[in-house]
Amino acid sequence: MSETRISLDEEVRLYTTNAERDQIGNLATLFGIVVSLDYLERAYVRDSITSAEYSPACTRLLSQYKTSLQLVSEVVPDIDHFMSRYRMDHPAALHRIRVGVPATVEHSSEAGPETGKWVAETTQSFITFMDALKLRLRAKDQLHPILQDLVTGYARFKGSKDWEGRSRMVSWQVSSVLLQSSIQRLSRLITLNGMSASEEITEEQSRQLLFDVDHAYAEFFRSLSGGKDHA
Repeated sequence: MSETRISLDEEVRLYTTNAERDQIGNLATLFGIVVSLDYLERAYVRDSITSAEYSPACTRLLSQYKTSLQLVSEVVPDIDHFMSRYRMDHPAALHRIRVGVPATVEHSSEAGPETGKWVAETTQSFITFMDALKLRLRAKDQLHPILQDLVTGYARFKGSKDWEGRSRMVSWQVSSVLLQSSIQRLSRLITLNGMSASEEITEEQSRQLLFDVDHAYAEFFRSLSGGKDHA
């Protein structure tokens, strides 16, 4: 009777096709997001991080979680099934996922259901626009609609007209204000609204725009936590 010999030095392959490899990678990403969210929640409860640090990190993880869950929806019907299958004991992450917004918003005195929805939508707009710039999207017809959604959502919040970040973003978006790099003081001034659909902003302008939006993003979350914790 012959015996099948198994080499202990041989790598165990978890997949045989590219589709299976992608699925395992997506499952691993979802697993990592849940673990990261749990650590973040515990760090915030213990005062190891400030509200200004916690809020944007939490919202980004929640956004990444939603995207990751969609990628594995064929094998993962819901988060409870996923955590049970892989024996994940992360109650803090599970609670945050079910709530859908950071604790700073959940426990804010002004955070009703509509406010929580606005925070989630505006945060998603911030992330989408910054990701677009990082992916090197430069044309007006690629950037202008996303920036319009961002500025519209941002303007919903009380006191936003006084935030420095709003004036920075609006200066890139409204038709009457010229688009300019404040670092290089470019002589050629343009506006997104005045550009043709296929016309592109420069690399320097893209970097400045990303800097301005990132500044507004941080300021936005400081405002949600009462502006007490500044990075």
